[in-house]
Amino acid sequence: MNEEHQEIIGIKGLSKTFTTQKGDQFLAVDNISLKIFKNSFTCIVGPSGCGKSTLLRITAGLEQASAGTVHYAASPVTKPCAQIGLVFQEYSLFPWMTVLDNVAAGPEFANVDKKKRHHDAMGYISMVNMEAFKDAYPHELSGGMRQRVAIARALANEPDVLLMDEPFGALDAHTRILLQQELLRVWELTHKTIVLVTHSVDEAVFLADEILVMSCRPGQIRKTIQVDMERPRSRANPKFGALTDDILRELSDGMVTSKP
Repeated sequence: MNEEHQEIIGIKGLSKTFTTQKGDQFLAVDNISLKIFKNSFTCIVGPSGCGKSTLLRITAGLEQASAGTVHYAASPVTKPCAQIGLVFQEYSLFPWMTVLDNVAAGPEFANVDKKKRHHDAMGYISMVNMEAFKDAYPHELSGGMRQRVAIARALANEPDVLLMDEPFGALDAHTRILLQQELLRVWELTHKTIVLVTHSVDEAVFLADEILVMSCRPGQIRKTIQVDMERPRSRANPKFGALTDDILRELSDGMVTSKP
């Protein structure tokens, strides 16, 4: 089997029910099954509250499923593991650490020698074009710069799979487009498997090999779309606009059919 067709994440029959403080229960995601293949770039889109982040957190081992399974390779995922990294919308950097020490934090926790972890961290800092700010602290950086550091820090742990939960959602439109381009460049350099949750259909079409469209809560995979466009992609391409319109229509239809 070719490496690009090797399944790296397998999800079967996944459901998650939450209980509120009042004791009420609600079903967040329902009976989701999907496969993520090695070195692929997958985006998940769907309405607010449909369970996109819940699905990502269960895949990362941060939440337990109520039913169903998640596997990384052949191993069940029931807790966080080194092979699966996660980047949040909130940058979650350590404010008392420099950029260099933030990126090297994971290897430090793993007791990697200081000289080696700083050397390796600088490689990832260079990859996201932040060399000039290696001694800066998070409060001295813009939002886009902090997110670059967060991506470098996740990569420094050398995961096989990188899960990203709305990583550019808090950024202005121009910075967001620049970081989309930067993320694609990093993906092509590292050959990581990336799964990115986004509210932006435009972002999904620009980035992904495959787009998973989720329904309203309880979230299910309403449609799987293969993006048949070569990179780099131009938003001026009529195929780009047509696919964006199709996905928006799918989301709109899903909201209508999900109403009681």
